[in-house]
Amino acid sequence: MRVTDLLAPNEWRRPWKLFSFTLGLGWLLWGALTFDISDWDVGVSLLMSGFTYLLAPAAARILMRRDWRQLPLALLAWWWSVGGVYMSWHLAVGNVTYCEANFYASTCLFWLCGFIWLPRASMHLKRAGSLSF
Repeated sequence: MRVTDLLAPNEWRRPWKLFSFTLGLGWLLWGALTFDISDWDVGVSLLMSGFTYLLAPAAARILMRRDWRQLPLALLAWWWSVGGVYMSWHLAVGNVTYCEANFYASTCLFWLCGFIWLPRASMHLKRAGSLSF
């Protein structure tokens, strides 16, 4: 399976996916601006949510299809979106980090979003059987 088949870049433009991403990003930005938590800021919210939007459905697709040869790609996408970006950002800007707390919360959100955004379909199905994963 090719990487473009896994990533499915055409899916990133689906209105329902963009709407749900924007809604979630809005909550993250609100939290970053409202709560005084040293490792939750606008930059990390944008980066982590952006990589989750792009990579989580592909990682979920690998797990759902049980494509064990591609499992390292799924784990890399998960690690980068949850931990790699987090540590890179905070090391670059000098913020205090709470790695364990971030790991648990972000892992849950990564896989939840991955499976929510997994279906390759519009909100209105034109014919039976047009839903694919």
